[in-house]
Amino acid sequence: MIIDKLLPLIERYDAITAELLKPEVVSDIKLLSKLTKEQSDLNDLVQKAKEYLSTLESIEGNKSLLDDKDLGDLAKEEIKILEAKKAELEEEIKILLIPKDPNSNRNVYLEIRAGTGGDEAGIFVGDLFKAYVRYAESKGWKVEIMSSSENNVGGYKEVIALIKGNAVYSHLKYEGGTHRVQRVPDTESQGRIHTSAVTVAIMPEVEDVDININPSDLKVDVFRSGGHGGQSVNTTDSAVRITHIPTGISVSMQDEKSQHKNKDKAMKILKARIYELELEAKMQEAGKNRKEQVGSGDRSERIRTYNYPQNRLTDHRAGITLYSLEEIMLSGNLDLVINPLLAFMQSQSVGEI
Repeated sequence: MIIDKLLPLIERYDAITAELLKPEVVSDIKLLSKLTKEQSDLNDLVQKAKEYLSTLESIEGNKSLLDDKDLGDLAKEEIKILEAKKAELEEEIKILLIPKDPNSNRNVYLEIRAGTGGDEAGIFVGDLFKAYVRYAESKGWKVEIMSSSENNVGGYKEVIALIKGNAVYSHLKYEGGTHRVQRVPDTESQGRIHTSAVTVAIMPEVEDVDININPSDLKVDVFRSGGHGGQSVNTTDSAVRITHIPTGISVSMQDEKSQHKNKDKAMKILKARIYELELEAKMQEAGKNRKEQVGSGDRSERIRTYNYPQNRLTDHRAGITLYSLEEIMLSGNLDLVINPLLAFMQSQSVGEI
């Protein structure tokens, strides 16, 4: 029963309130901050829980009056109102009981790579990245390109960008996976529709306190930057490759002319990838089968199809189909698909409570 989940939370909230009154807690800034945050996180849920318990008491109180000649009819009407309020509170509480994702307010690294489809896949990497940039601009977020690798036809083999802003991860957490595109490529002379794919990873930005990497587990190589198509190429060994030996994760960076800056960027992305790997491991240990619980950015699942001839975008997880692909891509109005997707994922979580 839902009440069995609420009582321990109310007890914990009241216990924290009592702790916060103790002089030894007030003088301990670290403990005070920890308890204050825990209480703040519980506050909305506990207030709804107390309102719910009060409603249950009122229902029982009115039931005891049903046989009263003078108050019976009034009690019956009151019970109807209270039962409706009870049902409404239960739905609100179920949503509040969904565990908060600790990464929700983090910035993210967006990584898009060309998959099957040759040059056309690389062109779509660029198109999809532009759509995400426009979406970020509409949210007031900042986008910093960390690394990019161009192909021969104006597209990209890979783009990695850091997106900074308010609750970026909470909006983009489900964008990770395989994105399939169906259209007639610019390079196609006979008008045939091609199917290509790109992979997207969404990795939360992490701080040093979030992940501990032993320096002895790292292999750092420096080499000369390689250019493409006549662009300026460094003549010094400024490019950096960092490999995390235990996991085999490797990150190369050569966009900056400074070896120090390339190493710093590579290290940040490496930490994000290792953190992402740890999130997946925790999810598997907990026995969770649905990756949306963590939003790991797993690339193996085909999550979305962009069909240009029919102006159709389909998200396969939520069964969302929109006939406004051109608007979404050109204006970056990804909320048209992201908002219903978030609602769907939330409804799935509520169903488990």
